[in-house]
Amino acid sequence: MQKIEAVVIRERVETVIDAVEDATGHVGVTVIEAIGHGRERGVTHEYRGRVFESRFLPKALLVFVVPDAIVDDVIAAIVDAARSGNESGDGLSWATPVSDVMHHRTGTSLEGVTSHD
Repeated sequence: MQKIEAVVIRERVETVIDAVEDATGHVGVTVIEAIGHGRERGVTHEYRGRVFESRFLPKALLVFVVPDAIVDDVIAAIVDAARSGNESGDGLSWATPVSDVMHHRTGTSLEGVTSHD
């Protein structure tokens, strides 16, 4: 099993989740609201003649726990769907091995399971 985490701009959250489901059939995801910046280092706004700098931009952290067999397909779907066409700031994706993944309700292991309820 692998935990895939993806930081995406908020406007792309639904698009990314739909793309992962369409590409792999995987439907489980956790969405966490986040703020941050990469190379773009925030943005500058002008409001009523005053200039404001926002160092951190609104983002979302998507967390998927998936079988090893679909990791590459999930990451490819995320990267493709998260691309906004902006020069920078679309986010990052990465995978980390996880073990002992258990359903709280049933106490059953997800290891080797390809579909989740």
